[in-house]
Amino acid sequence: MNPERLPPLNLTAAYYLGFVILGLTTAVEGPSLPTLARHTSSTLDQISLIFVVGAFGYLLGSVIGGRAYDRLPGHRFIAGTLSVLVAVAIIFPLASTLWVLLSAALIKGLCSGALDVGCNTLLQWVHKEKVGPYMNGLHFSFGLGSFFSPILLAQIFSATQDITWGFWIIALLIIPMAIWFWHLPEPPTQNKSGQIINHSSIPSIPVLLIVLAFFLYVGAEVGFANWIYTYAITMNLATIITAAYLTSAFWGLFTIGRLLGVWISTRVNSKTILFIDLTGCLASLGLIILGRESAPLLWAGSIGLGFSMASIFPTIMMLASQSMPVSGTITGWFLVGSGAGGMLLPWMIGQAFTASGPYAMMTIILADLLLNGLILAVFIYGMRTVEASQSRA
Repeated sequence: MNPERLPPLNLTAAYYLGFVILGLTTAVEGPSLPTLARHTSSTLDQISLIFVVGAFGYLLGSVIGGRAYDRLPGHRFIAGTLSVLVAVAIIFPLASTLWVLLSAALIKGLCSGALDVGCNTLLQWVHKEKVGPYMNGLHFSFGLGSFFSPILLAQIFSATQDITWGFWIIALLIIPMAIWFWHLPEPPTQNKSGQIINHSSIPSIPVLLIVLAFFLYVGAEVGFANWIYTYAITMNLATIITAAYLTSAFWGLFTIGRLLGVWISTRVNSKTILFIDLTGCLASLGLIILGRESAPLLWAGSIGLGFSMASIFPTIMMLASQSMPVSGTITGWFLVGSGAGGMLLPWMIGQAFTASGPYAMMTIILADLLLNGLILAVFIYGMRTVEASQSRA
C-alpha cells in the first residue's frame, strides 16, 4: 500500500496501542518492588537503583531513537524495540541477582525511550498540523496501560503468590504488536525544510526553566507511582493486593484526568490549568500527610493526586510552545529533563525510605511540587516581562 494513502487512523491505532504497552511496562515496576527485592536479596534502597538505571537507559533510548527515526524505517525500528522488550519482560521476574535485574532495567529503559520518541514523532508525521487532539489521545493511552498493569499484577499474585506470570503475560501481549508494526507501511517522512528556527534568538534561561519544570514534575509523578505501593504496605495501610489496587486507582484517575484534559485545554488557558493542577496536587498530598495513619485518606489523596497530575506534562509543553519557538532540539532537552527527573527522584525516595522511614516520601514529593510551582511562576512572569518590553519597543 502507498504510505501516502494509508488511512491515518490505522497508524494512529498502532501508536496508541504502542503507548498502552509503554504504560503496562512502566507501571508494573512499582508494585513489583518488594518481590523483586526478595528475588535478588536486595534492600529497598538497593532495589531503587532500577529507577536510576532504567531512567538513564530511557535518556539514551530517547537520544538514539530520535536519530534513528530520521534515518531508519520507523515502524520496523519500533518492531525491533518491542521484540527486545519481550525478552526483557521474560527476564525481569527471573533475575536472582541485582546486577542482572539492573541490566534488564537498563535495556528496558532504552526500549521505553525509543518507543516513546517513536510514537510521538511518527504520530506527528501522520497528522502534521492537526496532531493536537491525537497527541492528547496518545498520552491517554499511556495512562490506560498504566491503570491496568497493577490490576493484572494483583490478580496474578493473588492466584500464584508471585509476579512472574504478570510480566510474562505482558510479554505475550507485546509479541503481536511487534509483528503488526513490522508489516505496517511507513508514514511519509516529515519535511522540515520550512521549519528551521534560529536557536540563537531563543533565550537559554526560559528553556532551562522549562527543563527544570519537566524534571520536577516527572520526578514527582514517577516517584509517587512507583513507591506508593511500598509506602502503603510499610505503613500497614494496605495488603499486597489492596496496595496494587491503590496504585491502579492512582493511574485510573490519572487516565481520566488525561482524557478530560483534551476537552479542558480547548477552553481554559495553560496558566490557569497549571495553577489548578498544582493546587490540587498540594491539597491531595496534604490529605495524605495530615492523615498519615488513615487508609481512606491515603486513597483519597492518591486518587486526587493522580487526577491533578494528569494534565501537567502536556500543559507545560503547551505553555512552552505558546511562549517561545520550540524546535525538535529544544523538545529533546525537555525530554532529557523529564528523564533525569524520573531517574533521580525515585532513587532519592528509595534512599529516604531506608534512612528516615516512609514519611520522607511525601515530604520529598511535596517539596518537589512546591519548587515546580515556583519555577513555573518565574517562567510565566519572565516571559510576560519580555513580551511587555517587546511591545513597547
